[in-house]
Amino acid sequence: MATVSVRYIVDDVDAAIAFYCRHLDFREEMHPAPTFAMLVRGDLRLLLSAPSERGGGGQAMPDGTSPAPGGWNRISLEVSDLDTIVAGLRDAKVHFRNQIVTGVGGRQILLDDPAGNPVELFEPLS
Repeated sequence: MATVSVRYIVDDVDAAIAFYCRHLDFREEMHPAPTFAMLVRGDLRLLLSAPSERGGGGQAMPDGTSPAPGGWNRISLEVSDLDTIVAGLRDAKVHFRNQIVTGVGGRQILLDDPAGNPVELFEPLS
């Protein structure tokens, strides 16, 4: 069972499920309603919620502010062959926020899921 959970607000739960399962090796754990799904990849549980009046992670705050996708906080997925993965994602027309950059600990790139939530792919230095 996953040990860390992250919730992303998405515009279209079905599109997000397809994206994460097809491109980033997640598997669908549950999808009990059109506005919610749970995906798993290793020890990471990704909770996908669409804005909704039905309650749950997609409901508005008491002041009326509605959850929205995007921002800069992100999950970081460790990969072993960043160049090959990026090439495949580019072929699939996935949107990237930047090019591959090298830092002190490794190489990384940011891509957007279908709702505009960032995902970091990170390849540690060997």
